[in-house]
Amino acid sequence: MSSHTPSAQDPEQDDLEPFVFQGLTRYERQTQIRQISYYLSGAIQQSCYYTELFHTLRTASDVDLIYLHLNTSGGDFDTGLQIINNMQASNAHVITVLEARAYSMGAFIFLAGDELLVHDNCQLLFHIYSGVFTGKGNEQQAESLALSNWFEKFMTRTCQPFLSATEIKNILKGSDLWMDSDEIQRRLARLQRERNKASLPRKLKAAADAAKG
Repeated sequence: MSSHTPSAQDPEQDDLEPFVFQGLTRYERQTQIRQISYYLSGAIQQSCYYTELFHTLRTASDVDLIYLHLNTSGGDFDTGLQIINNMQASNAHVITVLEARAYSMGAFIFLAGDELLVHDNCQLLFHIYSGVFTGKGNEQQAESLALSNWFEKFMTRTCQPFLSATEIKNILKGSDLWMDSDEIQRRLARLQRERNKASLPRKLKAAADAAKG
């Protein structure tokens, strides 16, 4: 009795050897990602002590992750402002991590991150600026008015929508606003839900445009 072995050209092969799905094939592209951490602990000092951080933020690429770990009572406002401006100008994904407390300028730095992480048992404190004015009375009045208007713009740009317009208004009038980890996480979760809702119509429109194309 002779045996019959189907060849590649044998039309009977499809019947003898049906196709068996072997699963999905994984294709992976790897890129070199740098992960850099800085710890802003204690009072924020003069800006000359933070030039390495400024340079890192300015020269980072879009595949870099920069973590700023915060445990600070605040400090030099100009330094904090320079940190925030460099964070916003950076190509890197900047992640701020609240590890204990971030008061005053530290709270503003925390909110300036691209991604915000919060440990348990932490605190934020928001309050109005403090300072000393010198010079003639009219000069002090002009400086005070200019600083007040500028600080209101800074707070609005930095803190909304994490803080409401009413909360910012109360802070500018002199009220202190304290938050613990539970309240911070609740607000961050609300903002994430709002972003998800806002992105849904865009996704639906993109899918509809793709279907038409």
